[in-house]
Amino acid sequence: MAAHNELGKWGEDCAADYLQRKGYTIVERDWKSGHRDIDIIAADKDGTIVFIEVKTRRNRLFGDPEEAVDHQKLQSLQSAMNHYIKYRRINGDVRLDIITVVGTIGAEPEIDHIKDVL
Repeated sequence: MAAHNELGKWGEDCAADYLQRKGYTIVERDWKSGHRDIDIIAADKDGTIVFIEVKTRRNRLFGDPEEAVDHQKLQSLQSAMNHYIKYRRINGDVRLDIITVVGTIGAEPEIDHIKDVL
């Protein structure tokens, strides 16, 4: 696996662990809707379905990781979310969060959780 793919997988694992420690239940990981994907789908303690985009970087030299979630990416995520909501027949509350992970494999990551970005 390429180094950037390994870093991304590590970041998603860190994000999933973080969410579980915060009381979330992981429902799905790497859910695909055509060429779109949702990194993590989780249920919050109150039952809200949370779609999570994970952005992982080694450092912040080229900006904050959440800056990579631009308008086009948000539209793609919203489309995938709508497909998932219809596919699973979700009637409750939903939201989109971004989790950023900064660090390197084997080190303690810096994790930021940005809630309700839409």
